[in-house]
Amino acid sequence: MIIGVDVGTSVTKAQLVTRDGRTGPAHEARSTVYTLPGNRVEQDLDEVVGTVHAVVRAAAADAAALAPDEPVEALALTGQGDGLWLRDADGRAVGRALSWMDGRAAPVLDRWSADGTARAVYERTGAGLFPGSAGPLLAHLAEHEPERLERADVAGYCVDAIVQRLTGERTVDASDASVPFLDVVTRAYDEQALELCGLGAWRKLLADPAPRGALFPLLPGPAAELGLPAGLPVGAGPFDIPACGLGSGLSEPGQGHLIIGTTLACQVLSEDPAPAGGDEAAGMVLATPYADRYLKVMPAMIGTAGLDWLLKLLNVRIEELDALLAQSPYGAGGVTALPFLSTSGERAPFVDARARGRLDGLSPLTGRADLVRALCESVAYSARHCLETLGVAGDVTACGGGARSGEWGRIFAGVLGRDLYVRDDAVGIRGAARAAWEALGVPARAEGPPPRVIRADDEAIAHYERGYAGYLRTLEAARANW
Repeated sequence: MIIGVDVGTSVTKAQLVTRDGRTGPAHEARSTVYTLPGNRVEQDLDEVVGTVHAVVRAAAADAAALAPDEPVEALALTGQGDGLWLRDADGRAVGRALSWMDGRAAPVLDRWSADGTARAVYERTGAGLFPGSAGPLLAHLAEHEPERLERADVAGYCVDAIVQRLTGERTVDASDASVPFLDVVTRAYDEQALELCGLGAWRKLLADPAPRGALFPLLPGPAAELGLPAGLPVGAGPFDIPACGLGSGLSEPGQGHLIIGTTLACQVLSEDPAPAGGDEAAGMVLATPYADRYLKVMPAMIGTAGLDWLLKLLNVRIEELDALLAQSPYGAGGVTALPFLSTSGERAPFVDARARGRLDGLSPLTGRADLVRALCESVAYSARHCLETLGVAGDVTACGGGARSGEWGRIFAGVLGRDLYVRDDAVGIRGAARAAWEALGVPARAEGPPPRVIRADDEAIAHYERGYAGYLRTLEAARANW
């Protein structure tokens, strides 16, 4: 068995996964997301580490009941990417972590977009910069809080911060390191990209990526906290987006995957490491555990967070979503939407910190169901925009909270014009477990039970083909006015 851990933005989860694909109960612990003036979004590393301790202890206690004859073979970690988690040499936080949702570095990105820096970095590494990525955040701190960088030994991410506390290793998974300074082919940092951003002096803060298949032994102190044996192998990634792709069974170039979560992460497996976004300089190219395989990703800032906002505004419970969507026809009674409801704007398939949402076509006949359906359709249009930009050419799988809705799933299938294969069970945790098992050289059925299939309806496909064209026209006009 493997204990898989997914350190999300606000919820940490842990679950046992057996070699034959069975899972134990899911255990959760919440951590605080501090939303502060100046578009600052922060987290406390000690609190997040505490959530990991709590859920791993609970999952370890399930082992005897789930598979009494199987040992726990490893602890496999995944979690949120991007942001900036500064630590000292002992792994202690140097100030609160800056979340991937943080917007304080937007002025830096504005300068880099205007002077060509962002484009030059994108052409070298395939990383589309956005305010919450490590490059702009490092540059912001170098300008406004250089003493904080001087006190740090490592500038990393959430997962490697947890790994350092559990194992003492100063390391990072290549998937996290891919954004924004890694050459994903050589798996070494592109020194020129750092210099372009004026960050050459801070190269010393970047941990070198772990070799493929690396596992690190659990230290005695953390082992006692977790209820696990010292020396247990610990897997340090990949982070949540690629972990969900691996856990969904992506294996052939051209296959696509959607994470319909707080954000909408769209990815396609590729043999080509070239940048994914074309003229837009958006998205990212991630190293994977496999040679000559890359994940091209458009991690849109939209998703269930915008839907949660609208449902709260309308005093509708999430349990009512399917029934509400069923009350409104294709096209939501003439109501259309742009779904850009993040305070830090959008990062895929284009980058604009000023991107904002809207609803059009309202009349006295418009009901709550129409508003909700219009927003859900617009998120699906954005998914198609992202996947087409990435060059999807095969089956598309989906996971995440939004994928649990059958009605929303039918919207996605209609907009994408293809069947949607939904995996509901511990997908990111399964991806982390798959990477750990492969590092151990152990065959395992990591992807679990067969996916749930949502069939694309011909009538929906025809309607949404017209709707998608209208969405693109509206988006193009709106971008000129933001």
